[in-house]
Amino acid sequence: MVVTGGGRSAGGGGAVPLYGHGAEPARQGQPPAAPADPDEVGYRGPAACAAAGITYRQLDYWARTGLVEPGVRPAHGSGTQRLYGARDVVVLKIVKRLLDAGVSLQSIRTAVRHLRAADAADLRRMTLISDGATVYECTSPHEVVELLQGGQGIFGIAVGVVFSDVQADLAQLHAERVDTGETLVGRNAADELARRRSRAG
Repeated sequence: MVVTGGGRSAGGGGAVPLYGHGAEPARQGQPPAAPADPDEVGYRGPAACAAAGITYRQLDYWARTGLVEPGVRPAHGSGTQRLYGARDVVVLKIVKRLLDAGVSLQSIRTAVRHLRAADAADLRRMTLISDGATVYECTSPHEVVELLQGGQGIFGIAVGVVFSDVQADLAQLHAERVDTGETLVGRNAADELARRRSRAG
């Protein structure tokens, strides 16, 4: 993969760095991610923010600067709403964690491109390990241990766990069908508890 900052080279197997020495920098102007299926559901900005744990100002800034753009529907002029998919929200949450850890924006941009290129199965078994300068992708426990023993890891992000957390959060929030604009009401845990109590009473 590509590395984010200085770090060991990717030779000899093991975890692959996302950007840095020995890795080719990501090219500008890469083609965008494939468009969403027409019946895919999307989440408006406030719901994406709630699930990712970020502010709307961060969401808007990242979209305008191209760091994390909505994969379901971008905003086209005034009056249109951006729609984010579940994978977009996972990326938003990971970006926040990397920024909070002090990882450089250049490194984060490379990590975002890599996360967007991976399929769902790869994401679920991926762990990102960083020393604050370099971000490495690990796809097995052995690679994680190898990096930690080599002193490269300070913190890690289990992408599969983030994926599961985001899906659980999104299930409680309103979504929108892209093809019809229909609002899909999320299941609110408090509402569900109240319904159960009323049925039991």
